[in-house]
Amino acid sequence: MALSFKGHTVVVTGAGGGLGRAYSLLYGSRGANVVVNDFNKEAAQKVVDEINAGGTGRAVVNSSSVTDGPAVIKTALDAFGGVTILINNAGILRDKGFRNMTDKEWDQIQDKFGRIVNTASAAGLFGNFGQANYSAAKMGLVGFTKTLAREGAKYNIKANAIAPIAASAMTATVMPPEMLEHFGPEYVAPLVAAITHPDGPDASGKVFVLGAGYISEIRWERSRGVVFKTDNSFTPSAVKQRWEELTDFTNPEHPQGWEDNNIVEKLEHSKSLPSNKQAAAEVRFDGQTVIVTGAGGGLGRSYALMFARLGANVVVNDVSEKGAQRVVDEIIKAGGSAVTAVCSAEDGENIVKVALERFGAIHVLIANAGILRDKSFTAMNESEWDQVIACAKAVWPIFHKQKYGRILTTASGVGIYGNFGQANYSTAKAAIIGFTRAIAIEGRKYNILANVLAPSAGTAMTQTVWPQEMVDAFKPDFVAPVVGYLVSKDNEQTTGSLFEVSGGWAAQTRWQQAGGHGFPINKVLSPEDVASKWHIITNFNDGHTTNPATTQEGMERLVENFSNRNDEAEGGNKTEEERFFDSEDSELVKEAKRLIPDASEYSYDERDVIIYNMGVGATEKELQWVYEGDENFGALPTFGVCPQFASSAGFPFDWLPNFNPAKILHGEQYLSIKAPIPTSGELINQARLYEVLDKGKAASLIAIVYTTDKRTGEVIFENQTTLVIRGSGGFGGKRIGNDRGAASAANTPPRRKPDATIEEKTLLSQAALYRLNGDPNPLHIHPDFATSGGFERPILHGLCSMGISGKHVLKTFGPYKNIKVRFAGIVYPGETLITEMWKEGDKVIFETKVKERGTTVLNAAAVTLANPGKEQVKAKL
Repeated sequence: MALSFKGHTVVVTGAGGGLGRAYSLLYGSRGANVVVNDFNKEAAQKVVDEINAGGTGRAVVNSSSVTDGPAVIKTALDAFGGVTILINNAGILRDKGFRNMTDKEWDQIQDKFGRIVNTASAAGLFGNFGQANYSAAKMGLVGFTKTLAREGAKYNIKANAIAPIAASAMTATVMPPEMLEHFGPEYVAPLVAAITHPDGPDASGKVFVLGAGYISEIRWERSRGVVFKTDNSFTPSAVKQRWEELTDFTNPEHPQGWEDNNIVEKLEHSKSLPSNKQAAAEVRFDGQTVIVTGAGGGLGRSYALMFARLGANVVVNDVSEKGAQRVVDEIIKAGGSAVTAVCSAEDGENIVKVALERFGAIHVLIANAGILRDKSFTAMNESEWDQVIACAKAVWPIFHKQKYGRILTTASGVGIYGNFGQANYSTAKAAIIGFTRAIAIEGRKYNILANVLAPSAGTAMTQTVWPQEMVDAFKPDFVAPVVGYLVSKDNEQTTGSLFEVSGGWAAQTRWQQAGGHGFPINKVLSPEDVASKWHIITNFNDGHTTNPATTQEGMERLVENFSNRNDEAEGGNKTEEERFFDSEDSELVKEAKRLIPDASEYSYDERDVIIYNMGVGATEKELQWVYEGDENFGALPTFGVCPQFASSAGFPFDWLPNFNPAKILHGEQYLSIKAPIPTSGELINQARLYEVLDKGKAASLIAIVYTTDKRTGEVIFENQTTLVIRGSGGFGGKRIGNDRGAASAANTPPRRKPDATIEEKTLLSQAALYRLNGDPNPLHIHPDFATSGGFERPILHGLCSMGISGKHVLKTFGPYKNIKVRFAGIVYPGETLITEMWKEGDKVIFETKVKERGTTVLNAAAVTLANPGKEQVKAKL
């Protein structure tokens, strides 16, 4: 049944073009009254004319600034007598606008129904280079939305935030046209309509990432964290000792609010613990200068005293001269070094001047003064927000020049989860999270690390809302050690991260994104389509969640959906033309791409699965891979290269100039596991030539094979095989390949020791065993063929090395949904393979080497984890 908005009045801000126009037209086509707000009155009028001409809905113009909330709402009340839906698309709709509405105006929204949708962005969720202010504003909207959802619940007012990517005047300045064409506003508006309809899915307080036909929910995920003994042994060195445990997301929590955490219970537990173990190398700040803002009392005082005890020179900033001097006196009396900087933290330049004149350098900034100081929890003013910005800007040139700096900002659980009656405060604190993530991205290459803390401690602020016994129990001293480790030189990697800390307990909080659903981009998307897939869009238990930490990672699935097309919607071969043909292709390549091999069948049973698993080193001790009667029996993920092998190897290449089959090299392999792998079945493989590059002296070809279940038609595997044919270049056409996402990623290992390493000695009979999977090339079994190929003896199949390394990653970090490798060298059966692994977000980058010869055989390699955060870290084999 079509969702109608007849009788509803919808206010859409920034509606003269882009997303706002798409929203307005969709609501109008469904019978709504629409207030089209835009500062460009002419553009708004055009949208109104389109709606009114359609004859279904009605529309009026409002050209007020979006910051003038009452004026926008007044237009709706005057024209249509009420408001039921607000689409805040133009940026932050100042909360003072809501606050300044008359009771009558607000009550008319609350009477029976209300829906609010705020527009955030990926830059707000994850931060983005060069967009600190924008990231702050957009993340602030997320905190604002979560508070509105709580406040509105009893009035049937529901609020959501969306982080869309859509073609607009803004995105046109940062995205190439070929990407923009996939991000039409028409892929965003249907979700907004679905969640604002009275019969639509209940999504209040939720956040959604969407664009290019892809939609998914994103939520907070928190590690279980660590509870420390709250005695003198609770130090930054103790935090360093347990840092891996603190940031381990095995069995994570998914809190809906700041209250979903029994901090009192954790504090009581800490009292029963033994003293904390210390890291072998103590965390110290000798010779470093630390600025602490708002340090005259509370958390700031605890930070300042701790840094002084650990050897730092401390700049104690506070508006209270008496408070700041008292802390400096404490430090000096204990033998430390400190100086006051009495001014607002907004005067960052003056604080920096004091630090440089007294100590000659600055290494750490603790931006603590953003914590509310007055009695009103809801009166966060602009100057307090500006304090964080000002201090960061003041120290940035110094950190940049010396290629070192540590910044810690202060958010709040209210900023993460929202809270009733605290819209201003939650907005400001959420904004600090977005701001910090943005500067972390900008500072990383200069060794400037920035993190954000959400502390709960007994301070002058919490004294107004906590019982005195809680204020006394949750000492600021129980937060300081985590701060100490994060801003120390011992922390070389953690940046852009969020931590919740209270009463000796500390945990990391990050985003978890549902696998979501991708709709065909060549088919009109409707609100009804969105509602029908709601169980998938919001499913966090299907094994397809990710933990994006950057805007690029957040966009990966949107980009992957570019090729999601509905054949019936376009008819004929148009889908294939768009997917496989390129305007840069030479005529020779275009003709070759038209040669579509016949589909091939692949039948297998449990015996074939066991042969493959043993072919890549599974042993009799691993029953889940070698015994069909085991309750967990299954194929290793890389089994997916077997069904397609005959198809990808069967392409005709004699159309290439000077083609010689002896000069074919297997360059790279990418495997995507699209569905659970059956342990027996009949599969269909369809191969296509995707890309052909002229490398001058060689040709590079990429063949794609889609493997589907013959019975259901479901895609099980996608393989992309890169072949290099030496001596066959010079035919013209493309020289640089397309970005294929995970299939073409560089996967450069981080500059640190591997997070895990596994060694495995291959069998002398390994190649003889592996060739039973369908690659009978005598190069892998007959000495004469190996010699003629330039090898001293038969070599191991590259796909076997890939399978062995893939097995190592699986055993260490858990299931993955794709794997990509580059074949960089050969392996002789009997040699030992060493797989070195680095976990980066939801990706595990790895390299494989031969121990005996010290040569790299697999590089540019990585998997994308299916269940990031639930991996089995450092498996012992």
